Amino acid sequence: MADTCDILISGGGIAGLTAAAAFGSAGFDVICVDPTAPVTERDAEGSDLRTTAFLQPAQELLQRCGLWDRLADHAAALQIMRIVDAGGEVPEPRVIKDFNAADLSDKPFGWNLPNWLLRREILARLDELPNVDFRPGVATTSLFTRTAEARVGLSDGSRVTTKLVIACDGRNSPMREAAGIAVNTTRYGQKALAFAVTHPKPHENVSTEVHRSGGPFTMVPLPDHQGQPSSAIVWMERGPKAQELQALPTEEFEIAMTRRSCGQLGDLKLASRRTIWPIISQAAERLNGERLALMAEAAHVVPPIGAQGLNMSLGDLASLLELAEARRDGLGDTQMLEAYHKARHSEIKLRVKGIDMLNQASMLEARPLRDMRAAALNAFYSIAPVRKTLMRTGLGTK
Repeated sequence: MADTCDILISGGGIAGLTAAAAFGSAGFDVICVDPTAPVTERDAEGSDLRTTAFLQPAQELLQRCGLWDRLADHAAALQIMRIVDAGGEVPEPRVIKDFNAADLSDKPFGWNLPNWLLRREILARLDELPNVDFRPGVATTSLFTRTAEARVGLSDGSRVTTKLVIACDGRNSPMREAAGIAVNTTRYGQKALAFAVTHPKPHENVSTEVHRSGGPFTMVPLPDHQGQPSSAIVWMERGPKAQELQALPTEEFEIAMTRRSCGQLGDLKLASRRTIWPIISQAAERLNGERLALMAEAAHVVPPIGAQGLNMSLGDLASLLELAEARRDGLGDTQMLEAYHKARHSEIKLRVKGIDMLNQASMLEARPLRDMRAAALNAFYSIAPVRKTLMRTGLGTK
């Protein structure tokens, strides 16, 4: 059995599903496949309890592809990004600096949503698009390209002939490997614990990163849970320490996370199960092959700092969509894909390197180096033009 389409998307994570919605809304015929069926309930086995903060440029893209109206009522606004340095002799705040979105615009920095809910709402949007065919439980298994088309083999025995293959199939992307595109990887020996909490103090739409050692402890606003203020937590630590924390009984874990949070929101209480993820940086040596574009984690992976990961992915998508709409008759050709690589690759390299440096700084163990980190935070924050430039850079705006 052979199918044809304009675009075959390998990977149905949040980035792949969003790409299907974007290209489908723009009138392209899309097939999207993923080997795993998406979990769309918070407490179901295998649900992704991480959250995604969509920054301002991402919200504009979501609006264009018919997703934002579905998501807005579930989102928690991020008005202030607070950096807390607690790298002194005792685990308590010694430097607290607020970066306020009001210094740049009348919009928040971004909006935070749970990943399981994003999958649910994006799938509902895909159901409205007759030109999008989503096939869960189906993987890409082979890639054969010619100048005019690509032929992709699928795990159910079918084949798809397409003008453009978009690899959204993760850090171990089978389509990237099939195209022979190399990656550069940095391993930190870190893992991230991700979970949801409730707390007595309202978060007041403040996203807080607490730095001590091992990696940042980040509290990102969520809508209230069962009548109580709630936040998503990403707690990065060196691998063995993270595994120890994962194994702690609930009561001991709650004491440990409240201490690590420096009590910023009061006593934290678990409101979900704990999940654990490895932390790496990774960048593909190029973003294009014949009839193939890499995006999202097939193209780049970064530690979860500053809400950069998926927003970089949506930057990829925005660039691909613009190029595809500008020359529909050239969809997936060499000119389009070389233009995509040129538009995104340098920025991706800079962001991956910048986030790597921030993560290395957050892991510091030695007190003199942690003191230097606190001094640098003070210095950058004190110069208004530098502070605003940092905020714009984080948002991906000029």
